[in-house]
Amino acid sequence: MEYAIVDIETTGSFAGGNNITEIAIIIHDGKQVIQEFQTLVNPESFIPFHIQTLTGITNEMVEDAPTFKQIAAQVLHLLDKRIFVAHNVNFDYSFIVEELKAAGYAWKAQKLCTVRLSRKIIPNLASYSLGKLCLNIGIPIFDRHRAMGDAKATAILFEKLLQEDQDQIIESALKKSREQ
Repeated sequence: MEYAIVDIETTGSFAGGNNITEIAIIIHDGKQVIQEFQTLVNPESFIPFHIQTLTGITNEMVEDAPTFKQIAAQVLHLLDKRIFVAHNVNFDYSFIVEELKAAGYAWKAQKLCTVRLSRKIIPNLASYSLGKLCLNIGIPIFDRHRAMGDAKATAILFEKLLQEDQDQIIESALKKSREQ
């Protein structure tokens, strides 16, 4: 079983009217990372100032980057037949579904959310935001609010969840995901 651990940066908070500005995909075989992909993405729209401030990604940085349509086939190849893993999975998943659809691809995958899994496998923490969760359990994050930095931290978190999952919570979540 292989996992695609994904993080994206975007122009806003919902998929319908916003676009991806950066994507990172880490392919994991359940034991280790086997492949990494990262690129800035030209969203073909203006990146609002508050998003630029949060991510550090400016309009100038993405103007010569590929559009999502230009990388869609590569992204689809990386995601195909793999379990989609992300922190707050529905956010990343909804954007990628929309961007692939706009590029002419229909895609669906099983999903795992590291927020939900963390709440069950590592209970009783004050916060499950990626930054605070990683701080509390000793996972370093470099380049916070950048796709590869957050994806690498999520990959380490996912490995920890796989190791500590004594009650088969991940298998149960996968079973639910298959049924949807």
